[in-house]
Amino acid sequence: MSGTEYGTLILDILGGVGILLVGIGIFVGSLTLARELSKFRATLDEVTRQIDEIRGPVTNTLAQVDKVAKSVESTVDSVSQTADLTKTAVTPTIINVGAALTGLSAGLRRLVTGKSENSGE
Repeated sequence: MSGTEYGTLILDILGGVGILLVGIGIFVGSLTLARELSKFRATLDEVTRQIDEIRGPVTNTLAQVDKVAKSVESTVDSVSQTADLTKTAVTPTIINVGAALTGLSAGLRRLVTGKSENSGE
């Protein structure tokens, strides 16, 4: 064998060893990634379990809040209707009392002064 043949053979062997080392590196990296993903999956499983545990109480709480909100809405509606009815009932009475006071005031003024408000006397 000549010197160039040995050089080519050494380059081929070194190239093969390099590729082997790259393959081993990829293999080790893949094993490490698999271990980390396994831990991640275990963590996600635990989070899912905890969420499943609190799902029931949270759903019950939200149902209670919904009931309270509907009750408050009903109460507010009733109060609003009562206020409207009160306004409808009281407004004519206030107007009538005001008209009566105006008439009484005008009558007293005429009685005291002896003058009519419209006559300008």
